[in-house]
Amino acid sequence: MSASMLDELQVYDDVEPKAAALNMAVDEALLAEAPAPILRFYRWRQPSLSFGYFGLYAEAARQSDKREIVRRWTGGGIVPHGNDLTYSVIIPKAHPFFARSSLEIYAALHDAIRRALEANQIEATLVEQAVSRVSDDCFANAVRADVMSNGRKIAGAAQRRSRAGLLHQGSIQQPDLPDCFRIDLAVTLCERYEKKMLAPGLIERATGIAAAKYGTTEWLMRR
Repeated sequence: MSASMLDELQVYDDVEPKAAALNMAVDEALLAEAPAPILRFYRWRQPSLSFGYFGLYAEAARQSDKREIVRRWTGGGIVPHGNDLTYSVIIPKAHPFFARSSLEIYAALHDAIRRALEANQIEATLVEQAVSRVSDDCFANAVRADVMSNGRKIAGAAQRRSRAGLLHQGSIQQPDLPDCFRIDLAVTLCERYEKKMLAPGLIERATGIAAAKYGTTEWLMRR
């Protein structure tokens, strides 16, 4: 793999903590209109828990421990948020990288994370073979191309393809990551990335999506 995976990249370091439903809605709003690949880092207004589109609400609620709960649009297991580094990558349908298989994209993005970790003196490897599923907890189950460090899974993700492109939502559960890690990851993905800020119009659209979808009982408890 070359030093840079993508020929262009917009990076949103979303420093304002948001409600769980709004965080999911921002990703969906970005996907709907992304002109180029996007990397977004984001924060949570309070300790939260996200679970996959096909997951069971009852199991997520059992593990919530008073966390704010949200059902993701992507698949995957149960993920606690608050002390992790949460990020998303969006690949528009028109971009050549979208033509790769979901597994290829998953592995490429996680290899970029591995390289950024190693640039910060954190040893990491990619899982070569999935292990048997033991629970609905995402970080209890290592699948192919997940990131491991010191014998534990520290980075996992879930994806969804739509007519607009691919949404990859991930979590890095490695404490005390230096601030420069985010820059290192962006540079690994694209050496000449462009810093961006969420526009007020996008936040307005995301707020509407959160109110109509991610923040509703119907969405949360659909399974």
